[in-house]
Amino acid sequence: MALKETTYNDAFEVTDQIKTDFDETGYIIVRELLDKEELVKVKEALEHTDAVTQHSFEVKDGKSGKSRMCLWNHPGKDLTGMVGRCEKVVTTTEKLLGGEVYHYHTKLMMKEAFTGGAHVWHQDYGYWYKNGCMFPDMLTVFIAIDKCSKENGCLQILQGSHKCGRIEHLMVGGQTGADMVRVDELKKVLPLQYVELEPGDALFFHCNLLHASSPNESSHRRWAFLCAYNKATNNPVFKHHHPQYTPLIKVPNSSIKSCSNVTDTSDKDFMDPTKDKTIVVEKKE
Repeated sequence: MALKETTYNDAFEVTDQIKTDFDETGYIIVRELLDKEELVKVKEALEHTDAVTQHSFEVKDGKSGKSRMCLWNHPGKDLTGMVGRCEKVVTTTEKLLGGEVYHYHTKLMMKEAFTGGAHVWHQDYGYWYKNGCMFPDMLTVFIAIDKCSKENGCLQILQGSHKCGRIEHLMVGGQTGADMVRVDELKKVLPLQYVELEPGDALFFHCNLLHASSPNESSHRRWAFLCAYNKATNNPVFKHHHPQYTPLIKVPNSSIKSCSNVTDTSDKDFMDPTKDKTIVVEKKE
């Protein structure tokens, strides 16, 4: 079964067919969500300053690999915040989920060449359920900063697995992973897809979609920018390390190109990983 995908342009909108594809498969791919100029600006903000990356930490995969990540709770007013607040990301998310959403968190995932670790099979809701989110009215927008291929550990998904509901999750290495007895049975009946993306492409995927990735044993790094959203009606029932409902102020798509702030991240609220009970981390050296 082919990957469900479309290509972004100024006339893009979530059609009935796109919504049906999302509901049936648990995801859609939007090629070229970020154009070349936007991608260059985002990469410069991430690579030429340490405003974001200084907050990174390492997560082991239970074997020999490890990846770096940094995570922030509020989008902020810097360039990376414009990505998390722009219409083409937020409005698309709202139409897929069927209502107002707020920014739950964004993270930069850094799977470096040769050493980047695997990510075990899991559902994002396997984490977020533990945070008091009562309904799986949540999704993630995975935006490729680098090319994502089988060679450098692209995402793997089980198409339609969001329909099986939340699976029990346990600690696996430094990560929270789904019960592999269930995953192995689902692999027998659901198509496994490798989500290969070009820089700027995006995967919008449901919080119950099972996904994983292999270690990066190639000479090419694999960085990705992931924005997670929660429906406004799904306010977590207790306070935790991610935000309660916070109104999200959307900005025009043009804000990515026009934003000149790349270093003021004071209002992003970077996460202290020691407060998250669903991961085990090591501080960046």
